[in-house]
Amino acid sequence: MTDIFIEGGRTLVSSELAETSLAVSGTDIAQIDAARGRPRLAIDARDLLVLPGIVDLHGDAFERQMMPRAGVDFPIDVALDDTDRQVISNGITTVFHATTWSWEPGLRSGDNARRLLEAIERQRPHFAADTRFHLRHETYNLDAEAEIGQWLAEGRVDLFAFNDHMDGVVADISNPRKRNRMVERTGVSGEDFDKLVAHIVSRAAEVPASIARLAATARAAEVRMLSHDDATPAMRRNFRAMGVRLAEFPINEETAREAADHGDAIVYGAPNVVRGGSHTGWTKASDMIAKGLCTVLASDYYYPAPLLAAFRLAADGVLPLTEAWKLISSAPAEAAGLTDRGTLAAGRRADILLVDDSMPLRPRLVAVIAAGKLVHLTDATRLAGIAATPRETIVAA
Repeated sequence: MTDIFIEGGRTLVSSELAETSLAVSGTDIAQIDAARGRPRLAIDARDLLVLPGIVDLHGDAFERQMMPRAGVDFPIDVALDDTDRQVISNGITTVFHATTWSWEPGLRSGDNARRLLEAIERQRPHFAADTRFHLRHETYNLDAEAEIGQWLAEGRVDLFAFNDHMDGVVADISNPRKRNRMVERTGVSGEDFDKLVAHIVSRAAEVPASIARLAATARAAEVRMLSHDDATPAMRRNFRAMGVRLAEFPINEETAREAADHGDAIVYGAPNVVRGGSHTGWTKASDMIAKGLCTVLASDYYYPAPLLAAFRLAADGVLPLTEAWKLISSAPAEAAGLTDRGTLAAGRRADILLVDDSMPLRPRLVAVIAAGKLVHLTDATRLAGIAATPRETIVAA
């Protein structure tokens, strides 16, 4: 018996939207263009789009659930449960929690990274979204190298990124507002923060060798790697030589073009598309997309952004929706090495969204199916029928 039957939606099959029905059995899609039969659950998808679930390679908005105000902490398990509800209600069925392990104490400390990894591993079976660990390693965090190498070797890291925000930290120390924000995040005094930064900067000569060692460990463990905020083509070439094939937020067109010319995945933030530009004043993502210099969009700091960005690109004439959707489904799945999702086809994982697109810039998510389970529904009138599940017969001894 089919578990779920999705009837009559405009379904994204390959690169085309086709009016068809879809059958789900277990965790997978059983058939496209299926006959109804007697499903346990049928959903009327007429007038709706039926799309693959969103794959989000980089999202750190969960930090707001952990620390909604500076210095105000909530338990990690509570924060992650709330985050799971947020990502699913925004159509994200595979989420990589981008966890920064910095040289800083506080929110981005080693203790927090450990707690997050352990909580994700512990709670993963209970999440509706397929929840994975994306470790963002601040390259000046030299004392963490051995432990991170062990995590990589043990297969506990799903994506591994090299971050270097030290130039920005040094520049921001002279700005009282930015400095105060950094100090608040760490929970130490201003004087202690200045001393810490001076100590970390003094070890700059050790950073390149540490990057090379960790990249070699990640390659051996077959963990996909990203480099964050590449500033020059030479920087991108250097990381590519170490097997880092995902360029995350290259800060100018020439660096993005270096990545594109060599087949690297290029990640930009979906909020950049939705807002019409970067909040940092750097590269405009929609321009990069129009030039073929962006292959993946990520939620970055705002979980509603991928869904909204795909429809914004279509409304603005940058890409047709069928192509825009690849930026948040099949392309990130491919970049992460997830061959079982990102498209709607028989045998693929049943991560499926039903979307009301009657207001082009404000798509409304009607239902989410994740790994074959209906996990989100906003319109119960779409449930077309439920077949009773036979109960076990209990025989008295």
